[in-house]
Amino acid sequence: MSTSVAVLGTGIMGSGIAKNLIEAGFDVTVWNRHREKAEPLAEAGAKIAGDPKDAVSEADVVLTMLFDADAVEGVMEEALPAMREDAVWIQSSTVGLAGVTRLAERAGHQGVAFVDAPVLGTKQPAEEGKLLVLAAAPEDLRERVQPVFDAIGSKTVWVGELPDDGHKLKLVANSWVLSIVGATAQAIDLTKRFGLDPQLYLDTISGGVTDCAYAQLKGKAMIAGEFPPSFPLTGAAKDAQLIAEAMDHAGTRSEIMEALAAQFRDAVDGGHGSEDMASVILSFNADGDQDRASL
Repeated sequence: MSTSVAVLGTGIMGSGIAKNLIEAGFDVTVWNRHREKAEPLAEAGAKIAGDPKDAVSEADVVLTMLFDADAVEGVMEEALPAMREDAVWIQSSTVGLAGVTRLAERAGHQGVAFVDAPVLGTKQPAEEGKLLVLAAAPEDLRERVQPVFDAIGSKTVWVGELPDDGHKLKLVANSWVLSIVGATAQAIDLTKRFGLDPQLYLDTISGGVTDCAYAQLKGKAMIAGEFPPSFPLTGAAKDAQLIAEAMDHAGTRSEIMEALAAQFRDAVDGGHGSEDMASVILSFNADGDQDRASL
């Protein structure tokens, strides 16, 4: 069993992952570009590294949880040469199909074992160790990394052996999640514009075949106009674009996802990127006025 893990990236997801690894008994080292975001983990028992090389040099497993493919590649360009020959790189950032292929090739050039393992879940599941891990790797690697997945997730789905198999399922799942959020925002905005109480919409679908917990959760945030980040809007916009690109590559029409991506980008451009993705409702004003008071 691997006993030492380096977590590179200690934002909303990475910090929760690191804490659960510590609680499971792993020796955890963390690094973040902004050190102040990593330092609180010292109280939980993590070692704080000054740079990626120091973080990974003694680790059995290196787990990346950064924003996008460029961020991961930039960090691992420095970290990969410092990794042990027998170490494994678990890549859990959502980076898209082209991104994960590029990262897997970089790992291969360095002779480092690579596991594609994006996760489903936001802040609370990450903190509670209840993420869904969508993993892909050759059979001989799975036993080595399963204890890590058991510590951070409630379930591991082994999708396949190809470097991008896990990512394919992640993009499929996120296409549904982002569609729910966009459609809920549209419905609540339209309800208000009709002069009705938007809670009537959530009450009407509640318990029916068209209801889902995520629509209720995000819908309540939209009605309240309060958006503490669980899944930041910048991440939703990035993922929507990655999904649209993957759909084009797969030969299927991507107009719906492209429209969602544009809606998320508009909300980011309106200054809401650091808020939860439910703040996409602020982009529905046709005149471009994104004042949350209008909610």
